Amino acid sequence: MLKEFKEFALKGNIVDLAIGVVIGTAFGKIVTSLVNDIIMPLVGLLLGKVDFANLFLNFSDVSYATLDAAKEAGAVTLNYGLFLNSVIDFLIISFSIFFVIKQLNRFKKKQEEVKPPEENKECPHCISKIPIRATRCPHCTSVLETAEQH
Repeated sequence: MLKEFKEFALKGNIVDLAIGVVIGTAFGKIVTSLVNDIIMPLVGLLLGKVDFANLFLNFSDVSYATLDAAKEAGAVTLNYGLFLNSVIDFLIISFSIFFVIKQLNRFKKKQEEVKPPEENKECPHCISKIPIRATRCPHCTSVLETAEQH
């Protein structure tokens, strides 16, 4: 059973998946930092010095200046500013992944377009595969037209 697990764990797809998860996690942290530390402060500045991380609805009777203060007091809050940060975070990550996949698909299409020339053709009489340069079908012995005869 240990041998089977080792074979399973070391298959190329599993290792590729593990690498993808690690890189994806690191990429997610970078994008989250980009959103929280660069984009949202600039958006907040443009909208009149609004700190999106502190946008929340307080459902208690006491007023709190910041979300951290409300959380520390145990107040029930609806944190729509943090939700907006998460939505923007998701959109940036989704767009980035879309862009990478689109580029990979473009490279795959280029590889598919470069196909080797066909080595066989089909006999029009017996529908057998025959060498492309054949002038007579080896299966039905029909005389075939060549490209020079056209």
